[in-house]
Amino acid sequence: VLILDLPLPEYTVDIEVSLQDSSYLEPIKDYFKNIDLPINISNVQTTVSNINITTVCLPSGENSSCCFCENGYAWPSTVCSDMMPCPPLRLEPALPCGYLQKVPLYGPYCEAQTEESCGMGEPIVMNMSVRLDSDFQDDLKDSSSLLYQKYKADLEKAFNASYRCLPGFVSATVMGFSPGSVFVSYEVKTGAASFTQVGDSNRAVPQFLDSSYQLNQFTFTRIITNQTNFTVKPSNIFEGDAVKLTCEINSTFANVTWYRFDQTISAGSRYSIETVLATRRSILKISNVTTKDSGSYSCVFIKSSPYHTEIHNATETISVFPLRVTPNFEDVDVTCNSPEVQAKGLLLSCCIDRHLTSLKVSWKVNGTINITGSSILSGNCTGYWLNINESLCPPEKSGAVTTYTCELETGHGARRAQTIRVTYLRKAHVTISSSTNSTVSEGYGFNITCESDVSNYDSISWKIQSGNNTKTVDSDMYIKNSNFSATSVLTVKSASQDWRGTYICTFSQKNLDSTANVTIEVIALPLKQNILIDPIATSIQCQVPHALECCLSAKTVRDYGVTFLVGQKEFQVEKKKKDNLLCYVYNHTEKECNTEKDFMAYCKFINRIGHTVYSEYIRLHLIPGKKISCSDKLGIGTENSILIKPCCDVKNPNGFTRGNTTYRCISRSWDLLRNNCLSGPINDLLSGAESLVNSPEAKAQLPSYLGHLKNQTEKELTAINNSSANLGAIVTILDMISSIPVEAEELTMRNFLSTVDLIVGNSTTEAWEELNKEETRQSSLLLQSVENFSMRLQPVNNTIPSVYTNTVQLQGTVVKKNNNTDYNKDFCSTEQLTVNVLISKTEIQTLTQNSTIVSVMYSKLGHILPQNPPQRVNGLLITTTLSSNKNQKFDVNMTFAKKDLSLKMPKCVFWNFKLNNHGGDWDTHGCIPTELGDNVTCSCNHLTSFSILMSPDRSSEPIFENYISYVGLAISVVSLVVCIIIESLVWKYVTNNTTSYMRHVCILNIATTLLIADVWFIVTASISDQNQQMSRDVCIMATFFIHFFYLCVFFWMLSLGLILFYRLVFILHNTSKTTQKVVAFCLGYLCPFVIAVTTIAVTLPKNSYTRKNVCWLNWNDSKALLAFIIPALIIVATNLFIAAVVIIKILRPTIGDRSCGQERKSLFQIGKSVAILTPLLGLTWGFGLAIIFKNSHPAFHILFSLLNALQGLFILVFGTLWDKKVR
Repeated sequence: VLILDLPLPEYTVDIEVSLQDSSYLEPIKDYFKNIDLPINISNVQTTVSNINITTVCLPSGENSSCCFCENGYAWPSTVCSDMMPCPPLRLEPALPCGYLQKVPLYGPYCEAQTEESCGMGEPIVMNMSVRLDSDFQDDLKDSSSLLYQKYKADLEKAFNASYRCLPGFVSATVMGFSPGSVFVSYEVKTGAASFTQVGDSNRAVPQFLDSSYQLNQFTFTRIITNQTNFTVKPSNIFEGDAVKLTCEINSTFANVTWYRFDQTISAGSRYSIETVLATRRSILKISNVTTKDSGSYSCVFIKSSPYHTEIHNATETISVFPLRVTPNFEDVDVTCNSPEVQAKGLLLSCCIDRHLTSLKVSWKVNGTINITGSSILSGNCTGYWLNINESLCPPEKSGAVTTYTCELETGHGARRAQTIRVTYLRKAHVTISSSTNSTVSEGYGFNITCESDVSNYDSISWKIQSGNNTKTVDSDMYIKNSNFSATSVLTVKSASQDWRGTYICTFSQKNLDSTANVTIEVIALPLKQNILIDPIATSIQCQVPHALECCLSAKTVRDYGVTFLVGQKEFQVEKKKKDNLLCYVYNHTEKECNTEKDFMAYCKFINRIGHTVYSEYIRLHLIPGKKISCSDKLGIGTENSILIKPCCDVKNPNGFTRGNTTYRCISRSWDLLRNNCLSGPINDLLSGAESLVNSPEAKAQLPSYLGHLKNQTEKELTAINNSSANLGAIVTILDMISSIPVEAEELTMRNFLSTVDLIVGNSTTEAWEELNKEETRQSSLLLQSVENFSMRLQPVNNTIPSVYTNTVQLQGTVVKKNNNTDYNKDFCSTEQLTVNVLISKTEIQTLTQNSTIVSVMYSKLGHILPQNPPQRVNGLLITTTLSSNKNQKFDVNMTFAKKDLSLKMPKCVFWNFKLNNHGGDWDTHGCIPTELGDNVTCSCNHLTSFSILMSPDRSSEPIFENYISYVGLAISVVSLVVCIIIESLVWKYVTNNTTSYMRHVCILNIATTLLIADVWFIVTASISDQNQQMSRDVCIMATFFIHFFYLCVFFWMLSLGLILFYRLVFILHNTSKTTQKVVAFCLGYLCPFVIAVTTIAVTLPKNSYTRKNVCWLNWNDSKALLAFIIPALIIVATNLFIAAVVIIKILRPTIGDRSCGQERKSLFQIGKSVAILTPLLGLTWGFGLAIIFKNSHPAFHILFSLLNALQGLFILVFGTLWDKKVR
């Protein structure tokens, strides 16, 4: 048997002893302290080893007692927060604090004091405040002041007395005072006191404080900052995230408030607040945060009772960072058919500025070229590796942009995207071809075509590389690019040695250039103008040799094959060196000498590739059997014959100059008739201009040439004044170089206009008169060259500078976007004559952006242009041009000051370069004048060179012919109206048979069409006589209708004649009335319509349908008047024939001899027939045949005007009133 000696169990027993009389308390305590221990209780085998008194309770009101713990004992922590001090509290701090307990107590009781006991452990600091309802004094800010010391001592004494019974109380200390009444801040060091315990202690404070302090017992506040758990998610916050702020405390609360800085946060679209009382937690959610949401956020939990307010406060600062996505490219160009790119591909990447574990990435592709790749993620960067394949990038899509968008998400709502633009380019396959293979001769044209399989190019450039020299070809002059296909054509009209070399054509698309090249060799061949012929025109004798020469400058000669051609025969030549010339000579002997004749000779040059050039013709005049009057080294000729020789100049390096000298044989010697030889410097200028306009770099070289031209013209001004040939050469030079575009630099423009100014000065007047006598178009050409120059000006820095010379001034502007100002330019000459040009802003707004408007004023050029006496230019000449092509109407107003105030009848005119076989003349179309005192305002619907023409006052000179026309036409119109009325009244009485019916149909249509034609004629004539200019469209319409209706009159007269002829000749043949009427109407209206429409269709596009000053068919330029004259004359001739047939029929002899009475009757019938047929059938228009000839006698004009103007009266009298049926 195993016997275990186990220790006996020990028990602690709480015994509550209740006494009826508290006076026995102390004796009983002494008894238990003095009892001998241990005490054995035998009957239960129990030993009492220790007896301690732990808790003593004294009665305190009904059902409660005030209990104290004995020394060494303390209340357990489980009841610590529920214990309330026994009232009344006493000031003595040495006295123990009792706590209210229920009766009977039944525990718990005080226990042996440990670290876990109530009030033990490290004390906590309670930050408290209370308000004194008294005025704040500044001494309370000074801790050393007596007032501060007094307040502090009294308040601390009261606080210590009232708070001393809090569990674990240590001390209460005043920390300071602040204004707002008086706020007292103090600290209470104590154990963990409950809300109720602190409130009861607060309520006791006034008991220990003098009432003079006016302590407000309802303002006790405790702020707790270290007992709130404040969490923020996510820890890294980016713009766009949803943020969750959570505050949690370990005590109950009544409400919670959230603050950002000092502003209360209320629930709204971006804020939501979720408060759960049970979990003592409040959550603030902010959606889609921005950097503006950064800052300090506070949660404030509040629990209140009348004597205590407890605030749990926690603050966190959050920072919202922008989510910056940085790509490795923003825009990148990729050559997709590059072997390197296809092999390596292309890496696109996007990065953010910090590492995020929750980063989510996606890539999106958008574009016509769908090249995709694979996505990779590395650290804070994402990459997209493109798999580039040439097949995905066809030529027609080169230049297309594909966007690659990387989207990065934080996982909390923030999302950012960054787009990378990839431009896929394809290196083009460029082909180049020449129209001449690889060689071309000087003077011959050629073109080179460059084509690319990539049509979406940005620009095309051409360069010529010759040795170490590279020239850029002017694109404005020689290159034409197709807008629909990738084709560029370089066209050279006349090749020179400047055009030899390797042509490099470059198609550029962004920074990618694609090129092709071809080499062109320019083979020497003389230009026609560089071949000197001697003689130019001469006489030759039969069977006598005459030397014919073609010469070149010796320094330009190459190995040419040269022959002379005389008539249809070709002859070999021999070479001869003459000073600086190498001449090819052929001695021609004319053997066919039957008659005097003129024939031509010329030489032919052939180079090594078989290209040819022919010299100018040598004009030869054969003089067989005639006496020779002049014979010397110049040549031979009869009296008054002409000899023309070239201009040889041994001083000139080229051996000759342009021009010729003309001689006349007078009294057996050759007299110099005209010297048209150019001076050496002007000859060089002309050659330089010819080279310049054919140069690849004409635009770049033009400014320096213009400076040289101006200087040389100034030096050669005397030679120009004395020679119309030199003057004409300068004009030709200006015309050639005006075709070259030029930048609008002031010096360049001044040099051009100064040259014009020099050659139109007073000193050149005689030379201009001589030029105009020769009927050259040089004055018109000079005006056109200035127009071309101003039209091709290219703005520099978006401006056109103003330039002023003695007689020429230029002003202009550049059309800008959203232009809202008028074009208003004033010019004033040295003679104080003015002109203003005004173009409204509405017109300017129709022009393309960056186009130019340029006006040039001339004070002398208008008087050099050919005049039309008695009208003459009576103001300045102004040219306005547009750089943009504008075909529709463009309104412009110009106000001219009159030069001679005595002149009358102003006309607004422009210089029409197409008139006079492109020699030019003044034209009034499209302009309306308004005379305002000393000024004339011209309103025109187009742009070019304008001025005003005025004439001496001839209002007192009656024009008899005009009076006849107007009076006669008025009578004719009235007569025709009466005729139509009478015909309509008697129609049913006079149309009872077919012949009569058709006769009156013809008369009625003749009267109607003639009436309409006369009305149109009167209206247009009256407007012209009153000096009111019609618009061009109205004039064209009036001319068309006058032409058409006068033709209708003739053709209806023809119809009447044919009907009469038909009834007299084909007596037995009968045609229906309907058929006759259809034929008559077709002949009367359809034929005139076809003629009138054909006339306007042929001549109107050439601007030669109407005359300059009259609304009638043109004669000088297009001979449009023939479309009226020819049908009229044919009809008149036909009617003459019909009239003869009618007379013959009347005079046909009858059976037996005629008596004298019968003869008189027949003559009367003849006279009556002629009198009737003459007006009706238009025979009077035959007189018009005489007036179309120049210098015809005025009597024909008067007779023609009188008979035709009264034609309506004749028709009324002889066609209607003489008809017996009508009467």
